[in-house]
Amino acid sequence: MGTIAIGVGIVAGLAALAGAFGVAIVVKATLEGITRQPELKGQLQTIMFIGIPLVEAVPIISIVISILLYLQM
Repeated sequence: MGTIAIGVGIVAGLAALAGAFGVAIVVKATLEGITRQPELKGQLQTIMFIGIPLVEAVPIISIVISILLYLQM
């Protein structure tokens, strides 16, 4: 049971790390786009606010799956 808990912790940590990197990439790309074309700021921000939850969905799903697997053991 101890190794399963360690595995769940590793999965949760890697999922959080992946989510942070994904959001950073989306925000970086948005800021570069705003820098190049400031007149598209509103449209780029809208796309960013749609893209960030999509990027965060995968880590959240992986954490939920790892917790469910831990509770089944």
